[in-house]
Amino acid sequence: MTTLTESLKAIGLAHTAAELDDLVALATKRRWNATQLLEHIVEAEQRARAQKSLERRIGRSKLGGFKPLADFDWNWPRRIDRDAVEAAMQLDFLDGARNIVLVAPQGLGKTMIAQNIAHAALLAGHGALFITAAQMLLDLGGQESARALDRRLRYYASRPLLCLDEIGYLSYDARNADLLFEVVSRRYEKRSLVLTTNLAFSDWPTIFPNAACTTALIDRVVHHADIIAIEGDSYRRREAQAAKPSRRAKARA
Repeated sequence: MTTLTESLKAIGLAHTAAELDDLVALATKRRWNATQLLEHIVEAEQRARAQKSLERRIGRSKLGGFKPLADFDWNWPRRIDRDAVEAAMQLDFLDGARNIVLVAPQGLGKTMIAQNIAHAALLAGHGALFITAAQMLLDLGGQESARALDRRLRYYASRPLLCLDEIGYLSYDARNADLLFEVVSRRYEKRSLVLTTNLAFSDWPTIFPNAACTTALIDRVVHHADIIAIEGDSYRRREAQAAKPSRRAKARA
């Protein structure tokens, strides 16, 4: 059995090798013929490889932990297009290399929605990368040669789905604006973006106050985009206010 296990590993049937003893016992108990046994092996290997592929994609995505969309309180925002959010979760925008732009003040769940879209893409077999705009620009700006920079630009441009979070929370100089424009331009009409921002596009010049490319950047982002605006008060502020009575009660106790 040891030799058979090693042989199975050598030809790429790692799951079958790991489960060989149980597989032999199951096949004996159910009195499978050769065809039934082979069908079971193929199905089990496919499931195991699909799971490993998903785990690799999730690991590379940098997605981290997040709340599922099922926990989203649709009644809290004063304005949100639920149909548009649920349509984005179906991932049809990926086929046309369209973008999803979530525009909302801080604390209304735009990052949570973007994370759920990225996770849905991973489950559907797509590669995805979730990263804040600040992290991406810090990475690009830290490259020490033109060749290294081009390699990182190709990396961000080639992700099947790129989710850029938190555009608008920091201001950037002209070089960072140019780097963001380069990533967006390389993906334009080729691969999709999911982008979150706390500012209307009319306010984007405040993010890149000295950049000449801001208008062109916005044009490429919105040209093939579904823009989902969310209005209302912060969830986090509501949760903090709701927690005050219990904290006071504990303090009195």
